Amino acid sequence: MASGGGVQVSNKQVILKDYVTGFPKESDMELRTTTITLKLPQGSTGLLVKNLYSCDPCMWSRLSKQDRLSYIDSINFHYHFSLTYILYPIIGYRVARVLESGNPEFNPGDLVWGLTGWEEHSVLTATESLFKIHNTNVLLSYYIGLLGMPVC
Repeated sequence: MASGGGVQVSNKQVILKDYVTGFPKESDMELRTTTITLKLPQGSTGLLVKNLYSCDPCMWSRLSKQDRLSYIDSINFHYHFSLTYILYPIIGYRVARVLESGNPEFNPGDLVWGLTGWEEHSVLTATESLFKIHNTNVLLSYYIGLLGMPVC
């Protein structure tokens, strides 16, 4: 147990080591295992989520160095999650399950779609980029493509 009552677990992350030029190479990324406490900080208005599905078709613009913002990055720029930085988890659209919420609009167990890190668990402070999934009569993976972000 970690301080504050949360359990510490390993958290695999895909880290961007170098901006991609051309086709992505394994050397551009690194699989890193860190630890995360499965408890939001006291007073947080964010979410603790378990990420379930990824890769969205807009990944190339987040992996390459951009001299200017792409269309999608310019839309999402104010969420602080649209760009991926060297030595940080890659950011992309994912489907996740809420484990803990400090935000009254989300409850534990809710399914959400939005920008999170390429990691098993994420603490999200900018919940404006998340959408609650109400229709679960389709495969959740569809929210990463057909029902989510199909074209960039």
